[in-house]
Amino acid sequence: MFKLSHLLSHASSVTQATVLALMLVLCWNIENIAGLSFNYSKRQHSFLNAKFIVSNFPVQLLLGFAFSKILLATSQHRFGLIYHLGFSKNNLLVFIVSFTFLDLGEYIYHVLMHKIKRLWMFHLVHHCDAVVDVSTSLREHPGENFIRSCLTLLWILLSGIPFWALLLRQIIQIVSNVFSHLNYRLPEKLDNVIGWIFITPNLHHLHHHYLQPYTDSNYGDVLSIWDRIFGTFHKLASLQVVYGVDTCMDEKEHSKYLSLLKLPFGKYRKSKRPG
Repeated sequence: MFKLSHLLSHASSVTQATVLALMLVLCWNIENIAGLSFNYSKRQHSFLNAKFIVSNFPVQLLLGFAFSKILLATSQHRFGLIYHLGFSKNNLLVFIVSFTFLDLGEYIYHVLMHKIKRLWMFHLVHHCDAVVDVSTSLREHPGENFIRSCLTLLWILLSGIPFWALLLRQIIQIVSNVFSHLNYRLPEKLDNVIGWIFITPNLHHLHHHYLQPYTDSNYGDVLSIWDRIFGTFHKLASLQVVYGVDTCMDEKEHSKYLSLLKLPFGKYRKSKRPG
């Protein structure tokens, strides 16, 4: 049992790391060719954000085994939502339902990170980036990484998603997350079509606008439908978007790795609404 758990965890980690690396390289080159902004040190900015890979590694190592154990337990005991809907042998329906359920879970997690004061201080590390590009997708405090992973474990337990479906879901999620932080905007007509279902760079850039109520909008992970359903969907002209958070505009705070690690443990800062 331990060997199987280890193999599942290892296979998932290697696959995700490979997909992440490929997406970063691809999107990095797209930004170099057609990026929105070149008025910053891309290498320095990316190096800062890449440091969070190192600080998050122990969290992923710790929880990787827990993921595989829960996946095995739900499979062996047929525990979870999909085993009670009468189509657990239909792989296509299993994937669609479990994917949708986990994506809703990610939406809930994201809203919680914005609405609960101490959780917001952890999430602020990601949001206070003064430039949004593909490296911003790496910028996650290890505390938030732990919180997000624990909630994902809960969604896995409740859904009963099988390993193959979770792995495919995570591949799609990585592609979507890196793409949504791309320093590039889709043509408006194309964005209007794709954005009906999926989160695009155009929609996610707005989520990184420095002022409310835009910071608290477009929470979607892969799908944008939840924002439309729950009334958190917004659009804003690209020229009006300013990255960062109004309470954390000091470069010494948002551009220093150690300062970012300490940021969640400071005093809560309430964002202002315009006017």
